[in-house]
Amino acid sequence: MKFTHDMIERNQALLIVLVILLIAVGGLVEIVPLSFMKSVTEPIKGLKPYDAVQLTGRDVYLREGCYNCHSQMVRPFRAEVERYGPYSVAGEFVYDRPFQFGSKRTGPDLARVGQRYSDDWHRIHMINPRDVVPESNMPGYPWLADAEVDGELVASKMRALQILGDPYSDAEIAGAADAVAGRSELDALIAYLQNLGTVRSAR
Repeated sequence: MKFTHDMIERNQALLIVLVILLIAVGGLVEIVPLSFMKSVTEPIKGLKPYDAVQLTGRDVYLREGCYNCHSQMVRPFRAEVERYGPYSVAGEFVYDRPFQFGSKRTGPDLARVGQRYSDDWHRIHMINPRDVVPESNMPGYPWLADAEVDGELVASKMRALQILGDPYSDAEIAGAADAVAGRSELDALIAYLQNLGTVRSAR
């Protein structure tokens, strides 16, 4: 039986099967080779998984939807590199699940924000952004200063990430609850932000 273009277009079931097959093959051709590239699967020199406090801060960042306005990927263009610092490479994000690349920049890119401002600046900025950036349209997050971190939950997350391949030691997981004891969600978020891009910026 000879297949013609017209026959495929008229037969919906055949068209659907062929489209799914084409997308599957195309997807495999694009995705599978990435699994064998060291620059994609291995962390850059000096990169470590988030500690208990930073990991909690990242969860707060996700929960509050910060990625809706801030990207975390410096693209390899001169204007971006001059403004934000070295362009992003895949090895920086080996321990990120999910990635926070994003494309919307209502606010600035945060890939290299770590250590650019003091903890106190971040604290004021999170509680009322206009106290440090008068033209900011970012909402404040004052309740984070009163929300305590759940140490047991952090330990459970680290254990799950260890199973997925993050190099957490059993001692780090056992000490997670103590590491976050007495910390607020705002403290954790600041710790996460202060870590962003610091390994790559120092290279």
